[in-house]
Amino acid sequence: ALIEAGAPEIRLANRTRSRAESLRSEFGSKIIVHDWVQAGAMLEGALTVVNTTSLGMVGKPEFKIPLDALSPRALVCDIVYNPLRTALLEAAEAAGCTVVDGLGMLLHQGAPGFERWFGVRPVVDSETRAAVLGAF
Repeated sequence: ALIEAGAPEIRLANRTRSRAESLRSEFGSKIIVHDWVQAGAMLEGALTVVNTTSLGMVGKPEFKIPLDALSPRALVCDIVYNPLRTALLEAAEAAGCTVVDGLGMLLHQGAPGFERWFGVRPVVDSETRAAVLGAF
């Protein structure tokens, strides 16, 4: 989606470098692979940062990355949804960034399954989000 939206480059770090290299092979030269241990160094100039790991989720280790080089203009998304407010999102918000939690991803991911079971595709909107949050 980022490539289709015209992102000039996508900086990617994976705990297993070979998996990151595989994604680069699949999606092309806009993918710039970085070593996992150097992930904090790739934030300089980034306008969108996405944690797609389970790190930071309840029962998992924290997602620890230095945010020193992160611009306050950046959007930081963490696909973790338990907890909704991860340490990464808290630190990014404290640095002035706009943050997005993982609940939207979870809801959109669940919509096709719901449709298969019940024959109706649910609308994922602010009311759906509020209903799910109200259940907790």
